[in-house]
Order: sequence, then structure tokens, then C-alpha cells
Amino acid sequence: MDNNFLKNKRKAMGLSQQDVADHVNIDRSYYTKIENGLKPSVRVAKAIGEFLGFNWIIFFEEDCAKNTRSA
Repeated sequence: MDNNFLKNKRKAMGLSQQDVADHVNIDRSYYTKIENGLKPSVRVAKAIGEFLGFNWIIFFEEDCAKNTRSA
């Protein structure tokens, strides 16, 4: 996933990091780390995807592709 995807999506919706964190029920600092590339838990990925309107699987697709190629 492009590191700017979440930031751009959030800003396009007029939301702050705190808005997203509050809706997903996580700390803002955790959400900031996710925007900067940290992989969230599945629960958090699903919640962020639902709230911001995208398929949560994108958080994990790149890793899946890498694992498939190396197997």
C-alpha cells in the first residue's frame, strides 16, 4: 500500500487523525504509526477500511504477494 494512501483518503474526507482514531477506538499515536506504514491488526484494518471506505485487505496485499513469490 502506498504510504500516502491513508493520509490522502482521510484528508479528502476532511478528517483528522484523531477523528479516525476515535471512530476506530484506538489511540491517535497508533493511527499515526499506521499512516506511516505500520501494519494494523485485522480488527483495526477492517474498522479503518469500513470507516474510510476502502477494502481493508490492502493493508496486507503486498506482504501476501511477497510471500507467494518466495514460496
